[in-house]
Amino acid sequence: MSTDDLMEIHQLLARYAVTITKGDIDGLLKVFTSDGTYSAFGDTYPLDEFPALVAAAPKGLFLTGTAVIELDGDTATGTQPLCFVDHATHDMRIGYYNDTYVRTPDGWRLRTRAMTFIRRNGGHDSGRPHAFERNSA
Repeated sequence: MSTDDLMEIHQLLARYAVTITKGDIDGLLKVFTSDGTYSAFGDTYPLDEFPALVAAAPKGLFLTGTAVIELDGDTATGTQPLCFVDHATHDMRIGYYNDTYVRTPDGWRLRTRAMTFIRRNGGHDSGRPHAFERNSA
């Protein structure tokens, strides 16, 4: 396991958290591969739908913990804890991301990111349907 690879992936994940917290959609999209996807709320969203999905979501602080990463050549998998704090109410949502990463000519990128929420009752799930509505065109 290369320390350089691990540091690069950890910086990639830090960029995800900072760019989404700041509302920097262009920066956020750069952490993904062009075929990247995000899964939550019972569905999987391709990268071209991500800006509208983020626009429909509550705003706040994405506080992430250190990810556990398993490297395998030019691919990797990982799990990263998350605590989201809503900016208006300071209500929190907690959970974790399950990720896949790939080494590209531009460095490591997220290929898939799947959110799992941890509920007060102890349940773990992908969430309820989101306010985002897909363009069916």
